[in-house]
Amino acid sequence: MIDLLCAITCSVLVSVLLKLARRWRTDVGQMVAWNYAMAGGLTALVLRPPLAPLGQPGAPWLALAALGVLLPAIFLALGASVRHAGIVRSEVAQRLSLLLSLLAAFALFGQALTPRLGAGLLLGLLALAAMVWRPERGARGAGAGAWVWPLAVFAGFGAIDVLLKRVAAAGVPIGASLQAMFALALPVAFALAALGRVRGGAPFTARSLAAGLLLGALNFANIYAYLRAHQALPRDPALVFAGMNLGVVALGALVGVLAFRERLNRVNALGLLLALLAIGLLTF
Repeated sequence: MIDLLCAITCSVLVSVLLKLARRWRTDVGQMVAWNYAMAGGLTALVLRPPLAPLGQPGAPWLALAALGVLLPAIFLALGASVRHAGIVRSEVAQRLSLLLSLLAAFALFGQALTPRLGAGLLLGLLALAAMVWRPERGARGAGAGAWVWPLAVFAGFGAIDVLLKRVAAAGVPIGASLQAMFALALPVAFALAALGRVRGGAPFTARSLAAGLLLGALNFANIYAYLRAHQALPRDPALVFAGMNLGVVALGALVGVLAFRERLNRVNALGLLLALLAIGLLTF
């Protein structure tokens, strides 16, 4: 359970670091780019994945290439969501993306729809609507970003999960697929950061470099601890999956409300409760 707690903590700390980016005068685009340099290096150093499966016929390079583009783009969307909508809504949107991967499981992977899963899907959709809902007065103050970016995070992480299932179905070991994804995402992330600079963004700084390396270390630690949790509890994958999602939503809510004074209206609070119930139904 220590590994699971570590994974939950690192996942929330990623959002905290993105939340603090403006306060620390760091550029999120540069942080995301350096993050993949650190995460890729740690993957090679710690996991030492065999890369031979990537050269075999049938290797899912199309899905890996799509992930290489989508990962940095959604990381930037997560940064924007944390800034405009807060940690609580962003974490809920990210974790409720399992609704899309579950729908893909019904349509693409032949999973059967049961009453429990159907109830979880319905509660999840209601939770998502409640979490991004703002009263008219609050919506004008917060702008469209308060609901657009969480929805982008929801859709993006759902697409990533579907692509990861495609990669796993091709038989590529998780370490090799991570190494490939980080390597492909690295030039894309730097291209996006350079484009932001050309358009008048912040210059590349040592401060953003340091923050990005820390972000990459947390990103890798989150993945590594999550994998170790599955290895420690091989007969209880649903427990690990549910614990991760429920834990991140609960801890993210505590950090967002207590540390950053994020405000949740009654509808948002109901959405948080529905999200916890939905994740429980969908993962146990």
